[in-house]
This record gives sequence, structure tokens and C-alpha cells, in this order.
Amino acid sequence: MVPPSSPTESKSAYIAGVGCYALWGFLPLYFHLLHQMGVGSWEMIAHRTMWSVLWAGGLVVLSKQGGQVAAVLRQPRTLLLLLLSTLAIFSNWTIYVFAVNASHVIEASLGYYINPLMNMAAGALLFRERMSIEGKVAIGLAAVGVAIQTIALGHLPVVSLGLALTFCVYAILRKQVKADAQTGLFIECAYLALPGLAYVWHLQATGAGHFATGVPVSALLMLAGPATVVPLALFAWSARRLPLSAVGFLQFIAPTIQFLLGVALGEAFTPLRALSFVFIWLGVATFAYGAWKRTRVVAAV
Repeated sequence: MVPPSSPTESKSAYIAGVGCYALWGFLPLYFHLLHQMGVGSWEMIAHRTMWSVLWAGGLVVLSKQGGQVAAVLRQPRTLLLLLLSTLAIFSNWTIYVFAVNASHVIEASLGYYINPLMNMAAGALLFRERMSIEGKVAIGLAAVGVAIQTIALGHLPVVSLGLALTFCVYAILRKQVKADAQTGLFIECAYLALPGLAYVWHLQATGAGHFATGVPVSALLMLAGPATVVPLALFAWSARRLPLSAVGFLQFIAPTIQFLLGVALGEAFTPLRALSFVFIWLGVATFAYGAWKRTRVVAAV
């Protein structure tokens, strides 16, 4: 992590961090609006892949990482890892878009509450990272929350677990990639761009596509690029300049906004589902406290 060089840069890092998580939090409204215009989930995903590569490419140019992209293209192992990470993030995007359009925003928010705890468990199992007492308690509380959610829904919260698992796998794979975030993102978007373009072309040729059928819907579909890349760019910039404890707290802004949106949109929220979220929130608070405590210890040393 690059420490802030001035109070102004520190403030900017916090603003960027809050901004990226707020954008992710309000993303369901974007997909909900497209859905109201008649755009199907697969068409949304295809446009997201197609327009994102242009913005990710622009990010590479701005960060002057063209040489790094060329170097990665000569590394078969790195390209394979990025292909696998592409499949993981594509799966995550697909589950998320279909969940939002099926009015499962609350269940989706649960997945992003669980994800940091699942990442911590994966780190302990796969990379022998030491898990604190707070971490074990947090995972235990989250497990109870998932169990109660299962009872409330009458089935496993597959959307929540699917989102948490795919993003956890994505994080594990990206941990192995020896390339900056912008470079990796561009190559991932490039992998997805051609299939996305082919599907959009097919929809437009058969008259089923919504692009160019009106300025509002066309503009919203093109907005899929910056809606995907801009939050990631803000995250990459802020995460390098913020303390671990700050990132630990900020990352729960997005699922909290999503949860509130789900309730506002009228999704079912029974007392039993509320109880499940109480356990999840207790796990989140414990996790955040553990992250804050670890940062304080490092600062003291």
C-alpha cells in the first residue's frame, strides 16, 4: 500500500473509496431501469462486456501500461490465469444481473456481506494465512446467518453463495497474476468483448436488440462500460492509499446500499430473514473490528 503523501491525498483516497463502493451499491438501480425498458439480462451482460473493453483500454493508456499488456500477452501462464479469472468474474456478473432482474437484490447483498469472510477463510485454507479469533467468530456468526436465511427461504441462498464464491475464486486467481489491476482488467474485458459483440450483433440482426432503438436506452447500454470500469479504477487507486482497517469498513457500504434498495423496491423481508441479517451484521462488525485491531498493532510496531 502506498501511504498518503499529504492530508489532501488522504482525503481524496477516502472520497474515491466511498465513491467506488457507493457506485457498486447503486448498480441494481441501473440494471432495474434497463429491465423496465425491456432489455433482457443476457443483453445487459453482453453490452457490459462489449463497452467495458473500451474503457479498460483507456485506463491502460492513461496509466501508461501498454508495455505491461504486451509483456503479459507473451506469458501463457498469466494469460491462462486471466482466462480463468475472466470466467469467474463473468459468472459473478451473470448471477448478479439475473438476481437483480428477478427481484433478489436483498439476497445479492447477503452475498457481498459474506464475500470478505469467505476470502478470509480461503486465505487460511489455501495460503496458510493466520486467522484471528475475531475472524473465526465472524465466520461462525455468518454461518449461522446463512443457516437462518436457508430456513427463511426454504432453500439454500444460492444467489448469495454463488456471488460470494465466484468473487472469492476471482480474488484467489487474481492473487496469482503478476500484473497490475488495470492490465489484468483490460485482458479480462478483451476475452469477453468478442463473444459480447457477437451476441449484440445477433440481437440487432434479428430485431431483438434494444441498441439504437432510442437515445435513452442506447445511452444506458453504453453506460455499462464506465459503470463497470470506473468503480474498479477508483477502488484500485484508493486501496493503495488507505489503511487496511479503512478498506475493511468501506467494503460494506455497497451491500448495505443494496440491502436498503431491495427493501425499498418491496422485496420480501420477513422477521426470520431479518434475524439472519442480524447474525451477518454481527459477523461483519467482528470482522471489521479484527481488521482495525490488526492495523493498530502494526502501527504500534
